[in-house]
Amino acid sequence: MTSGPGNYAASRVTDDAAAAGRADRLPSAENQDNEDAFSDISDSELLQLQDTAEMGDRSLPEERRKPAEDRLTPLKSGDLNAPPEEGLCKDGAEEKISRDILERKRKTEVEIPLEKYFLRYLYVTDISSQAWCEQQTVYKMEQPELVKPERTAAMREGSSIHLARELEVHDIVSVTTQTREDSWAIKCLNILAMIPVLQSGGQVREFPVFGELDGIYIMGVIDELAYSTRGELELRELKTRASPTLPTSAQKRTHEIQVSLYKLLFDGLVSGVLQPDVFMQRLKLRPGQELGPEVKKHATGSGLTVSTFRDVLELTCLNLKYSELPMIDSLKLEYCFQGDGSLLGCDEVKFEKEKVLGEVTFYLSYWKGLREVKGVDIEDAWKCRMCEYSSICEWRAQKTESIALQMLNKRFK
Repeated sequence: MTSGPGNYAASRVTDDAAAAGRADRLPSAENQDNEDAFSDISDSELLQLQDTAEMGDRSLPEERRKPAEDRLTPLKSGDLNAPPEEGLCKDGAEEKISRDILERKRKTEVEIPLEKYFLRYLYVTDISSQAWCEQQTVYKMEQPELVKPERTAAMREGSSIHLARELEVHDIVSVTTQTREDSWAIKCLNILAMIPVLQSGGQVREFPVFGELDGIYIMGVIDELAYSTRGELELRELKTRASPTLPTSAQKRTHEIQVSLYKLLFDGLVSGVLQPDVFMQRLKLRPGQELGPEVKKHATGSGLTVSTFRDVLELTCLNLKYSELPMIDSLKLEYCFQGDGSLLGCDEVKFEKEKVLGEVTFYLSYWKGLREVKGVDIEDAWKCRMCEYSSICEWRAQKTESIALQMLNKRFK
């Protein structure tokens, strides 16, 4: 592929292991009404979710995947709540009592969602989707099979538009990976290929970003980075719409949080905030793990001499830190119609760091187990009309019951 203005000849590397077992979870799509259902899609994040599903990378190791009852604190002898010792139950009634006691104790155990869902890190869209409905985000973790077929079809259409745009900028090369370290090495190799393009004023797509925010590691993929006519580094996020309408303000807020998080992560990378040793320790990545033959071959073909995962991660961090790349200056959202690819509109996003950090701290407090899950407020109950989980939603049922009781009390006053 020949390079021209705004283009670069380097290829983006994808992981064959991801293609073999792609994620069942799909990114959030917040919608205005039934006609517009599933219309808003972050194509970049869709591809990112697929690419990072490989080798169970996001999940905790098998030995930590114990059900809640296996993680209970052992009951001590003499504990009044302790179930009878094995062999002491003489009839069914005693067995039922012991089961009830144990069940009550289980319910008092507080589970940290990150551990409950076996997650090493979160995606940017996990957090931005909480701004739409946190309860829905949780249900998608638990029951992804309830996602409607039309939504899946809309996402496929959106990803096709996005892929076509990406191929205008660079080729995509598949590389077989064997370990989690190989998969992360590919992300690093993509970053290393894009740094000189940005240094020369070019345009790149699918730029991986990751880092720690409020004690939790976050992963995402920036749709596009390019320089504006004023010479500012601009982040552009493509959103495809199933109907030729612009999103609601509620939808736009999730997009604003998404691109703001991308900026925070990218700025952290080019500022040298990421510490390789801490990163590998927290994500349980093996520093000395030898790179797979195809990964090493691709690295060598790119002019890099690396043998282990530590080699490629440290090289990436050093290149980012000393690249003199600017922080992202502006954020732009672009909306286009899936039907014909026509542009519906563009939004400039004002980056408000303190506001975003405050919202992120609140959203992450759920994943840390510091508070219960929160659904939509009563004034946003219209969102429930197109939600796949409305029939099983506990938050919705509680709110409905609460309103009914309030109305009943008013009648008798």
